Amino acid sequence: MEIHSEERPARTALVTGGGSGIGRATAFALATVGLDVLVTGRRPDPISETASTHANIRAFTADAASAADVDEAVRIAAERHGRIDVVVNNAGTMHPGGLDEFVRADAVEMWETNVLGPTLVARAALEHLRATWGVIVNVSSTFGAKPAPYIGQYGATKAALEQLTRSWALELAGDGIRVNAVAPGPTESDALAASGMSEATIEQVKATERERIPLGRRGSPDDIAAIVVALCDPSAAWVTGQVIGVDGGFALA
Repeated sequence: MEIHSEERPARTALVTGGGSGIGRATAFALATVGLDVLVTGRRPDPISETASTHANIRAFTADAASAADVDEAVRIAAERHGRIDVVVNNAGTMHPGGLDEFVRADAVEMWETNVLGPTLVARAALEHLRATWGVIVNVSSTFGAKPAPYIGQYGATKAALEQLTRSWALELAGDGIRVNAVAPGPTESDALAASGMSEATIEQVKATERERIPLGRRGSPDDIAAIVVALCDPSAAWVTGQVIGVDGGFALA
């Protein structure tokens, strides 16, 4: 798959939350097919590690929920080739907890990161995307549509992101911009550890999820990255407003 021609400037992608897991795999996959990729994240060391995986990847420390950081990230992404063709809104956070355990600060952080963040990034990159007939891919979750106990606020943020995906697809179609989302099922990443669960709880969650996934395993970041790259390819030029489940059949279980 070739996403750009050597006869014209390299296509450029901005990938948020690029320090590990799906974000790192997506950055590497896009770089491998020829895009110049800027990854962002709040922690400098992980995104620097991502940048070290391929010569086409650069890193910039930024909070996707900060308008100032986002504006600077967009400027840096575009400065090398004067364009942005792809935005992957992958930055996200999860704080599990039931209604009895509701913590306002945790909910605010999830909504700011999972919903406001993608909005800020898409808006900041909009003029570049209009110029290139670009692509936005939002990273949602199976739990944006599949209810589950103790992650209601997280699921609600992902449902909101999916609604934004469909709304933006309609708003931006006239500009030639396509907007889609991927909805990963349980995927091997640092997300569970970052949620604050104990190691024993994490292993129990993983075992339970494996039992419920029809294909019998948790996903890998590469499973998700492959679909993101496919949605960014010109062969997907008639695909917009879609939420693509990448979950081993988990949404059906």
